[in-house]
Amino acid sequence: MKSIANEDLIGSKSMPHGNDVCQGPSSHSLNKKVTALVVEDNVVNQMIHKRLLSNLGIETQVVENGKEAVDLHHSGAVFDLILMDMEMPIMNGPEATRVLRAMGVRSKIVGVTAYSGDYEKRVFMDAGLDDYYEKPLTMAKLVSLLQELVDNN
Repeated sequence: MKSIANEDLIGSKSMPHGNDVCQGPSSHSLNKKVTALVVEDNVVNQMIHKRLLSNLGIETQVVENGKEAVDLHHSGAVFDLILMDMEMPIMNGPEATRVLRAMGVRSKIVGVTAYSGDYEKRVFMDAGLDDYYEKPLTMAKLVSLLQELVDNN
């Protein structure tokens, strides 16, 4: 099992290769870059999350609400990691997560929200999240999350 430290990821342009790389759904190759989708309506949070992921060499796409995330997957897009905000217009995070799981999406979906109450967390987790982080998302939290992603694949 390969360990990922900040110095291994920061400034690199790709994740480790070979058997250590995270694999998404079955069509991904072993040498494929890790991809992420940021589902967030707040422009500042979009920029922060995209910058953190990009600094780690993660190919990142951003959408503004859950419906856009669902539409992307309907069009055939596949991501290894989805960072999902809870409260968004048009389609919120829990609803989008339920729809994505019903579609068979097996990406790691992580809720990232300012809500820290047990009820909100339970509702979001019950929708099909793999994990849950309170904002702000930091480099340390992201490295830990990516370590889990690599270790589990």
